[in-house]
Amino acid sequence: MTWTLSQRAQKLTSSAIREILKVTERPDVISFAGGLPSPATFPVTQLQQACNEILTTEPTPALQYGPTEGYMPLREWIAVHHSKRCGIPIGADQVLVTTGSQQGLDLLAKVLIDTGSKVLVETPTYLGALQAFSLAEPRYCSVPSDDAGLIPASLTAEMCQEARFLYCLPNFQNPSGRRLPLERRQQLAEITARAGLLLIEDDPYGDLYYQGEPLPGLLSMNPGGVVYLGSFSKVLAPGLRVGYLIAPPALQRKLVQAKQAADLHTPSFTQRMVHTTIKDGFLDSHLPQVRALYAAQCQAMLQALQKHFPPTVQWNRPEGGMFIWVQLPAHIDSGELLEAAIQQHVAFVPGAPFYANEPQSNTLRLSFVTVPPAKIEAGIARLGALLAMRSLPRQ
Repeated sequence: MTWTLSQRAQKLTSSAIREILKVTERPDVISFAGGLPSPATFPVTQLQQACNEILTTEPTPALQYGPTEGYMPLREWIAVHHSKRCGIPIGADQVLVTTGSQQGLDLLAKVLIDTGSKVLVETPTYLGALQAFSLAEPRYCSVPSDDAGLIPASLTAEMCQEARFLYCLPNFQNPSGRRLPLERRQQLAEITARAGLLLIEDDPYGDLYYQGEPLPGLLSMNPGGVVYLGSFSKVLAPGLRVGYLIAPPALQRKLVQAKQAADLHTPSFTQRMVHTTIKDGFLDSHLPQVRALYAAQCQAMLQALQKHFPPTVQWNRPEGGMFIWVQLPAHIDSGELLEAAIQQHVAFVPGAPFYANEPQSNTLRLSFVTVPPAKIEAGIARLGALLAMRSLPRQ
């Protein structure tokens, strides 16, 4: 039997991270590759209790089809939570529950991007967003960044003109771990509002701060011009596949229609599991434990990097999140380094796939949250030895 793939399907490529994760399933590999939350943070007991309660008290609606917009008590919880956080009224009618926040990216691509549409992204940016958007065949325009993140002053009128949206992660960005400073958030909200440019604020890591205090979100600064993406994957468990977005009503309606065509609705059962678990304030006691664990493992990696990496290598010191971004000397290709590292039973993610344009192959991403300190030390030592052999350019 033969078939003809669509032109769009023929352009599909696999995620670089997902391909690397196949290698890291081997128990002998120390993996700094996956952006996975630590299994030690999964609230198994609370989820078991929620499961039992739901199947005892409301088994039929939990196992039945549900509304596309999502389980109303969960939507109401999200609306109240963000109204308090943002200091602005957010209605449950603005909330759409999605099957992971990745689906939110896919829905936004379907609703907002035509072939050749201009889309603004950070430099670098989240690989999963590039995958979701690229199916709609946009024209990417990369917004310059520095060690503090996206540079709002670089958003010229010409750059913003005819752009469908600007996608950014202001909190502990994947892959760079950067947190956008308050002044830049204010500038970004002001510039995009003045230009009439829609902002997509992707925020899966905002609750994972372990230095300083949370900063105001972009949604609070321009409620009518921001779509907010949130997720329970990093604060509860990714296997539940429950995310959400908050959008202006007119856009919300189109996103609901796109979701109807995609999957009808996010599973009724897992939505109820999330709501039952969090409705009485569980996250207030759970998240400090997650932050403490991640802070300790981040510190262990920073100490190992200082000890084992050559002085020609640079990295950031994140204030939260799950990632450290590393810049190698210009002559070192992190893709080639990965091949050597896997031979030493260590894995990471090369940085090039995170760039929409002009990839920088001398960068890489390290994730520290799933690796205990002793293995962090051992893995970074192996990488450091490989880098020491490559620290000087060939003559």
